[in-house]
Amino acid sequence: MTPKRTRRTFTPEFKSQLVRLYENGKPRADIIREYDLTASAFDKWVKQNQTSGSFKEKDNRTLEEAELIKLRKENQRLLMENDIFKASRADHGTKVDVIRNNAHKYSVSAMCEVLNISRGTFYYEPVKKQGEKELVKAVKKVFKESRNNYGTRKIKKELAKINLCVSRRRIGRIMQEQGLVSNYTVAQYKPFKSQVNEDPVKNELARQFNGQEELAVVVSDLTYVRVSGKWNYVCLFVDLYNREIIGHSAGPSKTAELVYKALSSVNRDLNSIQMFHTDRGSEFKNNLIDEALKTFGIQRSLSMKGCPYDNAVAESMFNIVKTEFTKQAHFMSLNQLELELNDYVNWYNKIRIHGTLGYLSPLEYRLGTL
Repeated sequence: MTPKRTRRTFTPEFKSQLVRLYENGKPRADIIREYDLTASAFDKWVKQNQTSGSFKEKDNRTLEEAELIKLRKENQRLLMENDIFKASRADHGTKVDVIRNNAHKYSVSAMCEVLNISRGTFYYEPVKKQGEKELVKAVKKVFKESRNNYGTRKIKKELAKINLCVSRRRIGRIMQEQGLVSNYTVAQYKPFKSQVNEDPVKNELARQFNGQEELAVVVSDLTYVRVSGKWNYVCLFVDLYNREIIGHSAGPSKTAELVYKALSSVNRDLNSIQMFHTDRGSEFKNNLIDEALKTFGIQRSLSMKGCPYDNAVAESMFNIVKTEFTKQAHFMSLNQLELELNDYVNWYNKIRIHGTLGYLSPLEYRLGTL
């Protein structure tokens, strides 16, 4: 049995380029083979380009076809108006029920227009019927499961997963009434500046933070945490591909050994990492780390001296960690810090949704692209 062909979509620019290749002498058979096209689709593009210069279906219809489509739409509207006319003087609830019962036959927008109600009334009516108490309960549950971190935007996304379509304004009102204050409303501390060196290694990453492949670039940084009244440090390794924390460590000193401990915790083949980017702190640029990177064939990249924007993802990552983790706990020992850091990293990678990942968790994003 011939395998079913996967349906693909092509931009007008792509179609135009292939037609131009054909018009400039590239054989039709070669174009179809190289770009895995069907002959009928390519011939259609050539014809459309010659007749109208446009690849849109509506621009290539004959007058008879356009008139027939118009008549069909008018006939459909007349049928719809006749079908739902009796509900035109009913209350909103009845109108919503009529629209819902006929949504498989007619356009929701058109029925709302005929019945003189807004689309918002139709779409939000199911939420109203579920009751304010149930909605408040759902908002509080999502907020609690986010460890008091999510704001209205992410709560809206989570509610949509359980078929609750609620506006951010309404979520904000509920949060205010229930006293749900995100950790992100707390003022941030000024970032700690580490010492730098004059090593000749350049900034090979050049702020290309987005669009990287898995393990193509790993960035790292450290932050400080109070443990029983003394400063301790946390080191994280983050994959730019999906912002996943692939390695982490905690310790009493800001040293190369702490960085190497985080490197050792990475549960991937280190040969797969292509580039390692950090600031110029001596804990990152030293013989211990250099030898490890050389062994695994990992390219080194360092931020410019005194320029935190060159390592913006790591800086942003630690802003998140401080807000969601270190500021919300009191650590009495290094062992407690390590245990709770493990728990946070597990939650961050598997549960916490990210706006830059289409509101998926890092793990969901990675598994979804395999």
